[in-house]
Amino acid sequence: MEVRHFTQQQLAKRWSVSGATLERWRCEGIGPVFLKLRGRVLYRQCDIEQYEESCLSASTRRNVCHVPSGVEPTSHEFGSDLR
Repeated sequence: MEVRHFTQQQLAKRWSVSGATLERWRCEGIGPVFLKLRGRVLYRQCDIEQYEESCLSASTRRNVCHVPSGVEPTSHEFGSDLR
């Protein structure tokens, strides 16, 4: 089975966020796990999809997406299709 990888730019486009947002999220421990190979950041598609699944919500009152304690994401950081 072939594993598909996304670059930071590809993931930013998929989620309608900036590359800088993904960089900050990595520093804060937000988002899917990633590979860092010789300074190049890559995301496996399976990890992206797993993270997206973890962000599914049944209501707007509660966000089930994993966010480390003490970190409060603002609404403009997430694409409307990710909530």
